Amino acid sequence: MDGSSGPAPAGLLPPVQGETIAAIATAIAPQQGSVGIVRLSGSTAVAIARALFSAVGQQPWESHRILYGYVRDPRTQQTVDEALLLLMLAPRSYTREDVVEFHCHGGLMAVQQVLQLCLSQGARLAEPGEFTLRAFLNGRLDLTQAEGVADLVAAQSTLAAKTALSGVQGKLAQPIRQLRATCLDLLAEVEARIDFEDDLPPLNEAWVQQQIDAVLSDVDRILATAESGELLRTGLKVAIVGRPNVGKSSLLNAWSRCDRAIVTDLPGTTRDVVESQLVVGGIPIQVLDTAGIRDASDPVEQMGIARSRQVALGADLVLLTIDATAGWTAADSVLYETVREGEGSASRGQRPLILVVNKVDLVTAEALERLNLPVDLPTVHTAAAQQRGIDALEAAILRSIQADQLTPGNLEFTVNQRQEAALTQARNALHQVQQTIEDQLPLDFWTIDLRTAIAALGSITGDEVTESMLDEIFSRFCIGK
Repeated sequence: MDGSSGPAPAGLLPPVQGETIAAIATAIAPQQGSVGIVRLSGSTAVAIARALFSAVGQQPWESHRILYGYVRDPRTQQTVDEALLLLMLAPRSYTREDVVEFHCHGGLMAVQQVLQLCLSQGARLAEPGEFTLRAFLNGRLDLTQAEGVADLVAAQSTLAAKTALSGVQGKLAQPIRQLRATCLDLLAEVEARIDFEDDLPPLNEAWVQQQIDAVLSDVDRILATAESGELLRTGLKVAIVGRPNVGKSSLLNAWSRCDRAIVTDLPGTTRDVVESQLVVGGIPIQVLDTAGIRDASDPVEQMGIARSRQVALGADLVLLTIDATAGWTAADSVLYETVREGEGSASRGQRPLILVVNKVDLVTAEALERLNLPVDLPTVHTAAAQQRGIDALEAAILRSIQADQLTPGNLEFTVNQRQEAALTQARNALHQVQQTIEDQLPLDFWTIDLRTAIAALGSITGDEVTESMLDEIFSRFCIGK
């Protein structure tokens, strides 16, 4: 990625240019991954590369050119790996510093050995997110773009990746900067009346109110994406709950299209919680198949049932599953009361429940109509053993969490929790400005809350940040990014 022009954030100095950092920039695992990348950034990155890399033939060491050769230990001249070397000289690099990447063989040993050689030549191991932090401090990215990078790396669905990429491209920063600019203009107008009261006409309060109303409307529109953003980032935890042998494991297997859980005719087969990761409507979903909840004498089964209750009470959504051949039983009523009383996910309000009537292939249509279910819940009919009803189940889940806005056409970007808190602070401050105007307080009081709103909006893009804020944000990044 080439560096784009832009100043570093006001009040912050760029990193020490003489310090070169290094890290493995790809996931490493034994017998997995064909390529592993070691990344360096800093003023001595190219010198370290020259000390370690022997290019074959007469290949020129030019920026944005890939060289082929060997990585050798300069002390012993022993070849460590056959590799490619990518040079990206400042300012046309991710960090706007000289960046070098060794593209080695994947696995564990090659990249680890190359990293150790880089450290032996004077580089230090990068902190989590330090490459992106340098990109921010050097004006390569603003703070929303930097957080978009982290979201893109962590994305678990194509829609999550798309909205994260919008953040990287600055689609969130643009409206935030426009709102901040409007607030700065308002502050300038108010302060001008304070400093030059006798030389300027009175401030048009109606115009100020109109400008604040417009800003608040846009703030509310951006804030409305927070819940969708949380869903895309963290996903949804769905618990399949029911009595033993109602087909919970069969439902999980049919849904995940693989045999994740043991299925038998014996009740109490599942002794622990079985998990499966799915994506439904762009939302990552962690499906939890729980042990059948009943009174059991087996100590191992009792432990599984206890875990099932805990999982059910902590899930974002519960699929209460019953057996169509048995209908609604007294045990189902007890189970319903248990899961209904749990608070579920506090961040998303009341947890929804969906009633799944399974094994409908074993009863007639007339018998299904006569079930006379005593609860008023969204109901889905499934025949898990026949893999029937899964599409209807997914549609019911999306309806229950009101995910109709989670589409590429409706969701250009989303805000995270930090950005949501800052926007809320800005909104509260602007409401206070309106109250100050209504109370006919002096202009000096207007400026106090306007400055608060400006600072809150600036903290989103990084125009106004503190060192502690940066530490908190970038500490959540992976090492090497």
